[in-house]
Amino acid sequence: MPARALAATPLTSAQSDETARAIALALREGFDRHYALFRDCARAAKRHFEAGNWRAIRHVGRDRIDYYDQRVRETVERIEREFRAAGEGIAADALWERVKLHFIGLLIDHKQPECAETFFNSVSCKILHRKYFHNRFIFVRPAISTEHIEADPPTYRSYYPQAHGLRQALVDIVLDFAIATRFADFRRDLRNLLRAFRKRAPRPYRREANHQIQMLSSLLFRDRTAYAVGRVVNGARHIPFAVAIRHAAEGRLAVDALLTDETELALLFSANRTYFLVDMEVPSAYVNFLRALLPDKTASELYTMVGLQKGGKNFFYRDFLHHLAHSHDKFIAAPGIKGLVMCVFTLPSYPYVFKVIRDRIAAPKDTDAARVRQKYALVKHHDRAGRMTDILEYSDVAFPRERFSPELLDELRRMIPSQLEEEGDRVFVRHLYIERRMTPLNLFIESADDRELARVVRDYGEAIRELAAVNIFPGDLLFKNFGVTRYGRIVFYDYDEIEYLADCAFRRIPPPPPGFDDVSGEVWYPVGPRDVFPEEFATFLLTDPRVREAFLAFHADILDFHWWRAQQDAVRNDDLAEVLSYPAQARFARRVTL
Repeated sequence: MPARALAATPLTSAQSDETARAIALALREGFDRHYALFRDCARAAKRHFEAGNWRAIRHVGRDRIDYYDQRVRETVERIEREFRAAGEGIAADALWERVKLHFIGLLIDHKQPECAETFFNSVSCKILHRKYFHNRFIFVRPAISTEHIEADPPTYRSYYPQAHGLRQALVDIVLDFAIATRFADFRRDLRNLLRAFRKRAPRPYRREANHQIQMLSSLLFRDRTAYAVGRVVNGARHIPFAVAIRHAAEGRLAVDALLTDETELALLFSANRTYFLVDMEVPSAYVNFLRALLPDKTASELYTMVGLQKGGKNFFYRDFLHHLAHSHDKFIAAPGIKGLVMCVFTLPSYPYVFKVIRDRIAAPKDTDAARVRQKYALVKHHDRAGRMTDILEYSDVAFPRERFSPELLDELRRMIPSQLEEEGDRVFVRHLYIERRMTPLNLFIESADDRELARVVRDYGEAIRELAAVNIFPGDLLFKNFGVTRYGRIVFYDYDEIEYLADCAFRRIPPPPPGFDDVSGEVWYPVGPRDVFPEEFATFLLTDPRVREAFLAFHADILDFHWWRAQQDAVRNDDLAEVLSYPAQARFARRVTL
């Protein structure tokens, strides 16, 4: 209901101010409850990791995604229930202006002010029912600085190898993480770490006076792996790293890999993967630490990767407004083959695409907007294995009308009239998805030389395999539905036909009956809604001889229904399969991990 409908009895100015403060307190309490549960999830992940309870870790990670929206709904319902008499005789605008001022005061000395501001925005927009851009009572810009907020224990700890030796420093690091499970062979793990670091450290390596190892105080958990993240500081040089820890035989732990390569670390923190579970009292300090290690990552991406995806959305929107203010190019239709389900546009100077579900989805697509949204929600909650792009979902986004090319605006008016509203110098889109822009694989292939083509076709097949390993069948394998990321990886981004692998029926095309006319174009066998015939893939994927040669060299088995059924059996036997977040060659050579 509108804010004015919350009112019943006129209030004096003093009463209104008291009501505004009470609403602000309710908002902070709603956020504090959310963040307490958020931290509980990370602590639970540590316990589940120590016990090797992978199913529980996965459930915690999936359930946590919805916690924020649940707390927002609870807080909205509380405010509408408890403060229904607020505001009559005093404009709702004046009331909420005071609510915001009181809320700012309540964030002094708060440990997560930027996240609390995001929570305020979410609740405020639902109660006031305003367009996001025009609502001056939300935090478009931060009101509270996050600089130098102290945590207890501190966000990161420093260790000094020159005092007691590097081995002892590493031992102290592990002890401070307080992992209940013991290591199978910690001496061997230390040798592996030292050998790997010496191999990768810059030469010559002389220890400066400030030589130290700085480690984030909490482990980061994803599926079956825990990560210790830090940096070596030596003079003016900083060497970022992440140490992967996994379970070995008999429930003991082992250090699995040391990641120091810039690309390895960037892919570890890719938003195309499951979000980390990490216990943070001061999230801004964690993000600042990680940004120093990963300079190509934005604050928005890192807030999202540590599980604060709503905060990531808020930072993204602020960055977007800043970019609009400092650029003047126009939105255009995204390059590539136009899809039947989505209208996709982009701003050439900004590395993202904006996707809106079409009002009418034409044949041969058999779906509707509700089912498309369900598919996108599936991806949000599923293990993306580094092969499905993450999605930012927004409602009522305002764009400057002058920034749209006439051709694009005409197209949007035709294709998404129910999602489009034009008001003055603004164009509002009621619901859209935002993804990082990639080069469509079909366009990349057109201009690739033989070496690059072979590489991306091989990685395309690897993407299909890794998605199958986590129970995902893309549905539409056309190259136009895959993109090449800035790191050269192949990622799937068109989700309207996605299915759980286990729910598909992979079949072989039966031979035609005697006397059947092969050139008639008719199908002589029944086809169910989830039937898949892998041998048909070659017909529409491998028409280019170069592509065909590269694909068959590495992935001929993907054209065989037996391979797909074997993947289904693997998923059914182990529905918690994990695609590692780092390359196999980075692993220390030893036993097979569980």
